[in-house]
Amino acid sequence: MSAEEPQDGSPEDDEDLRYFVRIGQTDLDGTKAVERSLTDMNGIGKRTARIVADAADVDRTATFGRLDDDEIDRVIEVVEHFADEVPEWMVNRRNDFYTGESDHIVGSNLSQTRTQDINRMKMIDSYRGVRHKRGQKVRGQRTKSTGRTEGTIGVNVEAIKEDMAEEAAEEEEG
Repeated sequence: MSAEEPQDGSPEDDEDLRYFVRIGQTDLDGTKAVERSLTDMNGIGKRTARIVADAADVDRTATFGRLDDDEIDRVIEVVEHFADEVPEWMVNRRNDFYTGESDHIVGSNLSQTRTQDINRMKMIDSYRGVRHKRGQKVRGQRTKSTGRTEGTIGVNVEAIKEDMAEEAAEEEEG
């Protein structure tokens, strides 16, 4: 592509484009489409992003940085209160351990909450907590042939060569 202006005589206005749109503590790319940009946020996938765009009454294929302030505010409002917009089975934090409520957590709060949950499981020595402590698989995956972290598997050729060299040296001396 050339660096010249488009042929139709109407150059794109980069003045009204926001390159970053901030939701919570996350900067989202304003040059992408609304749906694609929302998926960059922790706790929001493709399906959730589509639901957020529909609930906020925003075109999901529009460039996120070109939206009006009120449209962006509607998107932010829907993201913050996503649990109220969808059925309970769609949220990512159902029946919280302490409050018993269901909520949808996004952004840095998601990783913080997940870490707290894992630490609580480790403290009470639940089965999953013990597996986390040991660094083993937690969700029932097979462990016989995968997930090996202890050194190399199989024959260590270098060690065998060193042993043979030591034996040969001992035979020459003795």
